Amino acid sequence: MTVWEIESWQLTRAAEVVARHARRTPLVAAPSLGEGVHLKLESEQDTGSFKLRGALAALDALDPETRARGVVTASAGNHGYGIARAGKLLGVPVSVFCASATPAVKRDGIARYGATLVLVDGRSYDAVEARAKAAAEEAGKRFVSPFDDPWVAAGNGGTLGLEILDALPEARTVVAPVGGGGLVAGLAAARAQRGATFRLIGVQSEACPAMVESLDRGEPLLAYEGAETLAEGLEGGVSAATYAIARDALHRMEAVPEADIADAMRLAKRELGLSLEGSAAVTLAWIRAQASLETPLVAVVSGGNVDPARIEALMLA
Repeated sequence: MTVWEIESWQLTRAAEVVARHARRTPLVAAPSLGEGVHLKLESEQDTGSFKLRGALAALDALDPETRARGVVTASAGNHGYGIARAGKLLGVPVSVFCASATPAVKRDGIARYGATLVLVDGRSYDAVEARAKAAAEEAGKRFVSPFDDPWVAAGNGGTLGLEILDALPEARTVVAPVGGGGLVAGLAAARAQRGATFRLIGVQSEACPAMVESLDRGEPLLAYEGAETLAEGLEGGVSAATYAIARDALHRMEAVPEADIADAMRLAKRELGLSLEGSAAVTLAWIRAQASLETPLVAVVSGGNVDPARIEALMLA
């Protein structure tokens, strides 16, 4: 198991490429969620999620020979969408492996940018990753992890964290979704580079709490088969590196029930005019469950790639 850290120069380079090719997304006040609560709207990022950031950083860092051969990745959807777009921008051929249950809005986005999309039966991210790694090895191509990669983490959480601190340097708390753990690893790197002191809180679904259980057990669960969840983008295990960073960097790591995620998605649509994935709504669900908050607080709203039929069904429930 490889353990890595994000170097300051990597974060700086990631910020440069992200500034050239991605949006600086809005940071908006959300008084309906509490005084001093702000939302970092990565749902308004190009490709609809923060994953474009890490994809750009990872592909930009490739040497010319590796870039020419192309890369292979596994994705719950948003990373694949982001890396397809990054590959188009940077001239890198991309193959994306996804579960067949991946929402159509994400699969369509991957195909739109010309990436090769390979669907794996079922919904298990870990099974998809195993297939993708085998294909990469057979083809002699680089496998780019959605989270277990310092460049991906620097681009995703790192550049996002720098933008948060640019806009709200006095932030006391940052709340972020956790799947594999790359987002919070990058946020921790941004906090360290700027000498900030905000509390970093990670949130995932009770249906697939791989990081929560990893921290409870004191070891990383590299594969994790949870129950079906609205937050499908957070499924799967964690890595040795992201576990170690989360263990040291997080103030709290918590899971929220599916019912609370559904309620947060409904609230986002009705009161904020946002169509959010369950993976993004976990932060709003966590905020709504708290008796008190240490503010100013920023919730990372990680993505808005949700099939319209799912939102419609939730609103009618």
